[in-house]
Amino acid sequence: MKKLILSAIAIMAFAFSNAQETRFGIKGGLNLTNFTGDVDTNIKAGFHVGGFAEIKIIENLAIQPELLFSTQGARYNMIGGNQSGSYKLDYINVPVLAKFYVTKQFTVEAGPQIGFLVSAKNEDRDIKDAYKTADYGFNFGAGYNFTDNFSVGLRYAIGLSGIFDRNYEDFSDYYDSTKNSNFQISLGYKF
Repeated sequence: MKKLILSAIAIMAFAFSNAQETRFGIKGGLNLTNFTGDVDTNIKAGFHVGGFAEIKIIENLAIQPELLFSTQGARYNMIGGNQSGSYKLDYINVPVLAKFYVTKQFTVEAGPQIGFLVSAKNEDRDIKDAYKTADYGFNFGAGYNFTDNFSVGLRYAIGLSGIFDRNYEDFSDYYDSTKNSNFQISLGYKF
C-alpha cells in the first residue's frame, strides 16, 4: 500500500512540475454498484460527488487525480425471497487516472484507485468492523466534453482486493473473495 501511495504522489509531483496546464473541477453522478466473487447480490444505486484536477502533460495526455465521496454496496434477497435488504458502504475514493484525448471532445481514461471506508451498514446495523478499511481497485472509462468546461463520463471501477476483514488460506480463496464493482455516470464542470 505504501508503494502505491508513494508512486501516485511521485506521478503527481512529476505531472505538476511538467504540466502545461492544470484545471480544477467538480463532478458528481450515479453509481450502480454490486459485489463480485463468491456472493449472490444485486445492483444497488448510489451516488458519488467530489473534485478533481486535470493536469496536462502533453497536448493529448493528462493526469487526473480525484477525491470522491462514493456510496456503494449491494442489495440481497434471503433464501426463499421473503426478506431483502442492502449493504451500504461509504468510501472516500482517490483514483489517479491517465486521461488520453482521442479528439478535443472524446477522452479515454484508466488508472488505479484506493478507497477508504467511512461507514458500513446492513440496514440500520453498523457492520464496519467486518470490512477492511482500505479498498484497492482499477478504473477504466470514457468521457465527452460538450464545452471547455462541461463534460460527461462513464467509468467502471473493478475491485482488486477483498473487502471483508479476514485472512485467506490460499490464492483461490482470495480470487473468489468478495470485491467491489462500480459503474459510474458522471457530470463534471472544470473551472
